[in-house]
Amino acid sequence: MFIALALLFIGAAKNDGYGPYHPTALKFQIPKGWPAPPSNIFANNRLTEEGFQLGKKLFYDGRLSKDGEVSCASCHQQFAAFSTYDHDLSHGVNNSFTNRNAPALFNLAWMHAWHWDGGINNIEVQPLSPLTAPNEMGETLNDVLAKLNKDDSYHKMFKAAFGDATITSQRMLKALAQFTGSLVSANSKYDKVKNGEASFTDTEQKGYDIFKAHCNTCHKEPLFTDNNFHNNGLPLNRFKDIGRQKITMLNGDSLLFKTPSLRNVQYSFPYMHDGSIYTLTQVIQYYCGLDTSGKILDPLLKNKINLTPLQQAQLKYFLYTLTDTVFTKNKRFAP
Repeated sequence: MFIALALLFIGAAKNDGYGPYHPTALKFQIPKGWPAPPSNIFANNRLTEEGFQLGKKLFYDGRLSKDGEVSCASCHQQFAAFSTYDHDLSHGVNNSFTNRNAPALFNLAWMHAWHWDGGINNIEVQPLSPLTAPNEMGETLNDVLAKLNKDDSYHKMFKAAFGDATITSQRMLKALAQFTGSLVSANSKYDKVKNGEASFTDTEQKGYDIFKAHCNTCHKEPLFTDNNFHNNGLPLNRFKDIGRQKITMLNGDSLLFKTPSLRNVQYSFPYMHDGSIYTLTQVIQYYCGLDTSGKILDPLLKNKINLTPLQQAQLKYFLYTLTDTVFTKNKRFAP
């Protein structure tokens, strides 16, 4: 049975291919039945225990922000599957608010683009946007490095991870990628059923059948996302957020946003890119009542979804089977 990331660290051994220092090499393991990631995010960033631990420390360190209060974990809380719990928008420095709902962080190794608009195509540079955005962490790389250099514990950890105590932005970003790239969620009841270790209830099975009939085109198993971009009919929000069009400058990409994974959806509310829908029941009702006549609506949504209240409830019960409490309670990912 695949148990979160535990198997990634069993049997890790000292690697002698790193030169004069010997970090503990880690193997990234693909869960049973899952496809291989589209690329190896660790190809030029060797995954090690020391790099992972350094990345975790950075992830939870508020000193990476301008006011010393906002860390990566402020918007990505483990108990909410590393999303922002309860709030539609995350809080940034100086009592500011972000423009979008912070997405949950897991299974990032299977992505080919990050952020709601896919504006980042390399996991190692992904933190640059929140680190420097004035309504998020609001800091500069130079100031972050200056603060890290004042902490002797960081010098020791950078040396352990990279062979010497030099603290650079590239090393910082690589360490963060080792931590976030290792956040794998694959131990829900759904996974146990697929691995022959559990069975759906009758209600869950009916919900699964409904899911396969109406939802899995965009939310493809086993990741429960196609990692693509779609217009799901939501109107332009108060931030005038045009989605992927801001990246590509193509009119056809107006209001396209990335399909979020439905894994851990029980914990990652509120929903949509702007957190505009608060409950899972309301999300299901939204799609059942979707106006399919809109010209810019994704063609995949043109077929209206007609579900009775009972079927909507059955679908929700199936979605609950995607909850992975082993992941949300894994002490290895905690500060």
